[in-house]
Amino acid sequence: MKRTIILAAALALLFGYAATVLATVTIVPLDQLEPTREQRQATLIIIRVIDKYHYKHLPLNDEASALIFDRYLESLDPNRSYFTARDIERFSIYRDQLDNALLQARLTPAFDMFRVYRQRVEERIAYAMDLLEQKFDFSIDEDYQFNRTDAAWPSDRNELDDIWRKRVKNDILTLRLNGKSAEEINKTLRRRYQGVKRRTEQLASNDIFQTFINAYTLSLEPHTSYMSPRVSENFDISMRLSLEGIGAVLRNENEYTEVLSTVPGGPAALSGKVKTGDRIVGVGQGVDGEIIDVVGWRLQDVVDQIRGPKGSTVRLRIQKEETGAGGPDEEIVLIRNEIKLEDQAAKKTIIEGLDDLGPVRIGVIDVPAFYRDFKGQSDGDKNFRSTTRDVRQLLKELQQERVDGIVIDLRENGGGSLIEATELTGLFIPSGPVVQVRDASGDVEIEKDPDPETVYAGPLAVLVDRNSASASEIFAGAIQDYHRGIIIGEPTFGKGTVQTLVDLGRFVRNGGDKLGRLRLTMAQFFRINGGSTQFRGVVPDIIYPPGSMAEKYGERELDNALPWAQIEAADYRPRGQTPIEKYRVNHERRINNDAGFKFLSEENAYLKKMRDSKVVSLLESKRKAEWEKREAERKAGKNRFRIALGLPPAAEDDQDAENSGDDSQKDLDGIDRIMINEAARILSDYIGDQRQAVMVN
Repeated sequence: MKRTIILAAALALLFGYAATVLATVTIVPLDQLEPTREQRQATLIIIRVIDKYHYKHLPLNDEASALIFDRYLESLDPNRSYFTARDIERFSIYRDQLDNALLQARLTPAFDMFRVYRQRVEERIAYAMDLLEQKFDFSIDEDYQFNRTDAAWPSDRNELDDIWRKRVKNDILTLRLNGKSAEEINKTLRRRYQGVKRRTEQLASNDIFQTFINAYTLSLEPHTSYMSPRVSENFDISMRLSLEGIGAVLRNENEYTEVLSTVPGGPAALSGKVKTGDRIVGVGQGVDGEIIDVVGWRLQDVVDQIRGPKGSTVRLRIQKEETGAGGPDEEIVLIRNEIKLEDQAAKKTIIEGLDDLGPVRIGVIDVPAFYRDFKGQSDGDKNFRSTTRDVRQLLKELQQERVDGIVIDLRENGGGSLIEATELTGLFIPSGPVVQVRDASGDVEIEKDPDPETVYAGPLAVLVDRNSASASEIFAGAIQDYHRGIIIGEPTFGKGTVQTLVDLGRFVRNGGDKLGRLRLTMAQFFRINGGSTQFRGVVPDIIYPPGSMAEKYGERELDNALPWAQIEAADYRPRGQTPIEKYRVNHERRINNDAGFKFLSEENAYLKKMRDSKVVSLLESKRKAEWEKREAERKAGKNRFRIALGLPPAAEDDQDAENSGDDSQKDLDGIDRIMINEAARILSDYIGDQRQAVMVN
């Protein structure tokens, strides 16, 4: 099962604001872990709101109870390394009772299970600390299963002891192979294990309640979640203070903090060194501050370490996704900064002179986000910034520069304003519907192009990837449905639902802010052809090879995601069908021997292998040989690509050669251009056919 992003922390990093950090610093006695009157009140309101307004109507019955039970266990012990099968059997009396408990606002089962969990954490940490006093033999050929999310619960304490023996041995070996001394290893791991125990002891009643309620909301679908009063309060403070961050969205994954995505224009994205799937294992302040180990930390606490004022330095110790679990660390230095609207603004370039492009000139408009300066608009600023306004100007400029066709680049565009998605589509069509929105009651509202002007009517392609989501999918889906352009790239993310934030205090007299908030999924997007963008995303007309490896990515990867659905098509008039098959054949012919696409395919296959891996060797010589083999294979593939770009191979004795200086930027630029250049070639094929048809006529 996949972990779910903690909303507030994710948004805090996404927009560069302060994180929601639990202020509790004292140990909470076990006998004080009891549900409160406010929590029981909030439970009844949440159930009522979900029943009335949530898009998915799921009855709260025994079947739902079993789902809630499993998700609560997963939230407490995601890697199945604290509870034993005997504990699970003891808890099983609650499996079909949680529905009734919620309906009656009886929260005792959740608190009973948490108390046992806390005891088990204390036992495991005490055992781990004892193991640090022992000597381990790294010449023994044995393996450690680091990912146990789908494993059976340990049968008894002896099996649990063996899992933890291997866990501690693996932690020691990983630090040892990263060049740490025995003293440094012991110090780091003592802090790590004591930190796990301390943070568990600091969890208070509100934390337990939030975890349990989210086990219920996640049984509906992945985007409905509850924020406790403290989390809501800290989130509001962070929004008002507008503190800066690094521009990354994070999530918890098996006691690690994993990068879910980076924000265009943010320090993480601009560095080119922080990528989706990387694990943050340490955080240091300033240029020489001690790097603190953050393995096992709560997501909120990691975010608190990463955030800070504009211009300050933060150092991240990262395990790159491509090195696999237990791989070598890499230190990355970032300067915190505010993510400004200008950093996410649309930009234009022109492609010409490529092989197979001929005399054709292709304009490219990079759209990193669907932004709109709502404040400037409300203040009466006639020149407020927006995606549509900026793209309109760029389209006019490119036409004045006499380009033959235009590519809209939506790669890594996670969405934004629905208004902008609708208005941007309107720049390319005369008029008509753009997207349909169906709410929980089944009512459908159609968003239409508000402007009859077609700013650009020429040859068009839209480039998307697996991280193109939400508003990007609305735009790409509409362009595809109108047959207005060729969609190229990877199947998109598949985020086709609409959320709203509900303040629970509004439902009771003098409720104030004591009950927290509910992020509620209340509607779903549908394309004008009637199909949803949810789950499947937008499937390109021409799929790039790496796209075949994105089948279980995005919404398709999330537990309990809403399925694809269909409603009646809107009334719209598409253009004539484009002969895609011909361009697909030409595309496949070109990329068969293309070094860039070969590199991307190899890289994606390699990353998939790393993601699917669940076991590492504890034999030091074997582990080291695996590291060296993986690094050699990756460097060989990268060097083949560098040579194709006209760059020299990376130096054999320089581990950072691929990440340093001008050559690093050339690498990044080269990788970025692989897909966009091929999109230009595909569009050029289409332009050639159009010109030939005109000559014939």
